[in-house]
Amino acid sequence: MSAPLPVSPLAPAAFPDTGPIKGVEFATANSGLKYKGRDDVMLARLTAGTRIAGVFTTSATRSASVLDCQNKITQSSDAGAAILVNAGNANAFTGIAGQKSVDALSKDLAAQLDIPTSRIFTSSTGVIGEPLDHGKIIETFPTLLSALSQDSLEAAAQAIRTTDTFAKGAYTRIETPSGPITIAGIAKGSGMIEPHMATMLAYIFTDADIEQDVLQHYLSACTEKTFNAITVDSDTSTSDTVLLAATGASGVSIALGDPDFGAGLHGVMQDLAHQIVRDGEGASKFVRVTVTGAANDKEAKTHAKAIANSPLVKTAIAGADPNWGRIVMAIGKSGAAADRDALKIWFGDILVADQGWVCETYTETLGASYMKDNDEIAITVDVGIGKAEATVWTCDLTHQYISINADYRS
Repeated sequence: MSAPLPVSPLAPAAFPDTGPIKGVEFATANSGLKYKGRDDVMLARLTAGTRIAGVFTTSATRSASVLDCQNKITQSSDAGAAILVNAGNANAFTGIAGQKSVDALSKDLAAQLDIPTSRIFTSSTGVIGEPLDHGKIIETFPTLLSALSQDSLEAAAQAIRTTDTFAKGAYTRIETPSGPITIAGIAKGSGMIEPHMATMLAYIFTDADIEQDVLQHYLSACTEKTFNAITVDSDTSTSDTVLLAATGASGVSIALGDPDFGAGLHGVMQDLAHQIVRDGEGASKFVRVTVTGAANDKEAKTHAKAIANSPLVKTAIAGADPNWGRIVMAIGKSGAAADRDALKIWFGDILVADQGWVCETYTETLGASYMKDNDEIAITVDVGIGKAEATVWTCDLTHQYISINADYRS
């Protein structure tokens, strides 16, 4: 194994002070699957009556765990539940052995927790194409069950990391007329990030009482503008999973359309999504790309993704090169409608191009200084067609990205 990567310069100062989430306990252990000297298995035990919603990768090569969760998420039950995650092995592209591993893990853990196998949700992340030695994970179950605690959310976030350089967590508390509720989440992700219906892995917990169909609505709606609006390298994982669990332990019921809960959930999910980008493999710049003036929301997002995913744009940002011509290129290739002669481009508040031509007041010195002096870069483009807009978050592309991924399996 290579030496641990240095913590991203864009990392938050510390893991948030989340406090406990009623109805959820966490534990971690080391299975020895890949990592030495750190925990790589996480268990979350959920109280009886917990409702669970999920969104998953649309990859045609999604893993056995994803397929299993997709099947179980639609099965209603008032029994307790558990989420089991291992890092280091994705259990993807492993044929029938993949499902056998999921079945073995679910059966053994369900028996020890005295709940149905349909209430065990597994996730695996790491190397693709290597059979999962699930026996090593099962051997950790006694340790996990004895260590369950409401105060172990940060440890859980640490255990699900692969190339992540820091543990990712987010938390909010909402005061309602019926009492307070909490929402907390953890995520992992650093590379192979352009989600379609999810991010790499994310688990969000609330002690609110929410019906499953309502919970699913909230999760799906918030996903589109958070996890589905980030990209590190344009690659969609085989294992992308987001699970949202509502334990109901606060006794506070939340209905569809509750503005405070909706805003709180969106805030937690956006925080986690941004942390994934800030930990993009080798990232040194956090980049917000906003496209306005598009024909519709879908085309606005298409343009934004074209800019955010362009290796030429991303490497220019890494080199503090204000090469706005590459942004023009990305808009032109996206396939969405744009008016070349009405195009406007900004770097932060600096107007770079106007009416399809470089702005008279713009200088390369201004652009270069902005790129060099800021860790957070804002690129805005008005494509001059309509009124729709979209924002996508990404990072730059540095030599370190190549080093990390050239050495990933060693």
